[in-house]
Amino acid sequence: MSTSRSRKGSRSKQSGPTKLYSELARKIVSESLHLKQGDSVTVETWNSGLEFAKQVVKEAKRVGAIPIMILEDDDAYLWGLQNSPKDSLGKMGKHEYNLLSATDAYVFIPGPLIGTYNPSVNKEDGSVATAYNSSWYEAAEKAGIRGVRLSFGYVGKDLAGLLGKKPEEIITRQMKAALVDQGELLNLGKPIMSRLVDDSEAVLQSGGESLVFSLKGDLGIEDGVTDEADVASKNNISYILPGFVWKDIVPESASGKVAVAEAVTRLGLVEGATLEFDQGKLISWKGKDKRTQQKLDQVLGGISEEKRLLTTLTIGLNQLLPYGYAQDRFVAGSIGLSGFGITGIVKTGTLSVAGQALVEKGKLSSISN
Repeated sequence: MSTSRSRKGSRSKQSGPTKLYSELARKIVSESLHLKQGDSVTVETWNSGLEFAKQVVKEAKRVGAIPIMILEDDDAYLWGLQNSPKDSLGKMGKHEYNLLSATDAYVFIPGPLIGTYNPSVNKEDGSVATAYNSSWYEAAEKAGIRGVRLSFGYVGKDLAGLLGKKPEEIITRQMKAALVDQGELLNLGKPIMSRLVDDSEAVLQSGGESLVFSLKGDLGIEDGVTDEADVASKNNISYILPGFVWKDIVPESASGKVAVAEAVTRLGLVEGATLEFDQGKLISWKGKDKRTQQKLDQVLGGISEEKRLLTTLTIGLNQLLPYGYAQDRFVAGSIGLSGFGITGIVKTGTLSVAGQALVEKGKLSSISN
């Protein structure tokens, strides 16, 4: 990029979080969104992401793009949940629709207060307040926006506490993993994607259990880049940090058992469970201990059997991210299963498709190297 020379001096003066923020912001502007002179870009952030958002604004200005920043204040959000008329929650105003229609690119840094794990936000209010999600994505898709969503924004003290870490520790690790080379992700992901063809049979072996299912439907890769091809295919919002392949599963095809190391639930992280599927439906679950069983019973027991369907497979690609930093499905060699009310992560499983091993005992197979 023509402005690279002018950055060398500023890099040498930066240290710690500021340097990391500027490096990731620069990567998002130049590689993820390909911002250019004259592009309009909206940066939306909550309080915890404000310092990083400032760096994105600076990098956007550096290339001649025209940024605007929106701040969603944590305290005002919580106040609104408690005091606003209920029928006004979770709705988008015409000013937001108009903003999306006039924006070329969008950077979203969510806040921990809208995450699953905050005890001050009950499930019902949280669901109502975020009911605009589908409308927002539909409007962004219609506008042809190139967007990224920063997963570190979800990390607050509640989620960090569940993982036994400090928020800053998780955020730093996620941001460093977000600096992964996108070309490397594609080199790892493309051979895997070539095997995930429709009507193929997949076998997942984990903890002495075996689960069989068929593949069919959407296929894609989270490589941290949103380009015109992504916009055309309606995958116009990328995760940052990046790094997994996903493929749809034929729900009624799944039968057998799977041992998941962890599962993300609305009650927090569940560690160690065996899930049993029959004709696609999750029919039973067994936790490693009484506490785990109680969580699973509370979360899964409230979901009707017709909705407990295995629908999506993910295979992690990011070799810079270890387990335990709130985004385990991105870890290279992880196998994620979702669609049945929770997201289960298999850490040391073996996944074969049409007889070819894609993941072997938690490691990406040689076809990806």
